Amino acid sequence: MQSAIQPSCFDCVLRPDRLFCDLPADALEAFDAIKVVNTYPRGTILFREGHPARGMFLLCQGRAKLFVCSDSGKRLTLRTAGAGEVLGLSALLSGASYELTAELLENSQVVTVKRKDLLRFLRDHREACLQVVHLLSQDLHVAYDRVRSVGLGRTRKAHAARVH
Repeated sequence: MQSAIQPSCFDCVLRPDRLFCDLPADALEAFDAIKVVNTYPRGTILFREGHPARGMFLLCQGRAKLFVCSDSGKRLTLRTAGAGEVLGLSALLSGASYELTAELLENSQVVTVKRKDLLRFLRDHREACLQVVHLLSQDLHVAYDRVRSVGLGRTRKAHAARVH
């Protein structure tokens, strides 16, 4: 891990349409104050399935493989996360363990926010809290679609087309 100079979210050219990046100035300034930015090499494990959630991760640059492991050690890759994605958020907010493992696929710049800092930030900044609710809702719908696709061989869009 290599510590980077703590860049401000205000200076990031990739800000629009990213959670915690496209906030009002006062909230963005508060987020800048609680985040830690690091550069990690390819192969770094950001967090492991089953370990207590202590932080949330925002991929500023890079990609991460998200996977789960069986008791026998077999890996099932769920998806690849890209720049701008938030990882570990649902586990962090619920106070549970991470549901999966996140491994960096390339050298990456990652923002980390500790649980207590994020909870205080969300309590103080309603607009960020609403963005989190929206993100978690999207994640849930994606999960429903995956289950529907695997279990029924169709997606929500295919079902909606049949209904209309």
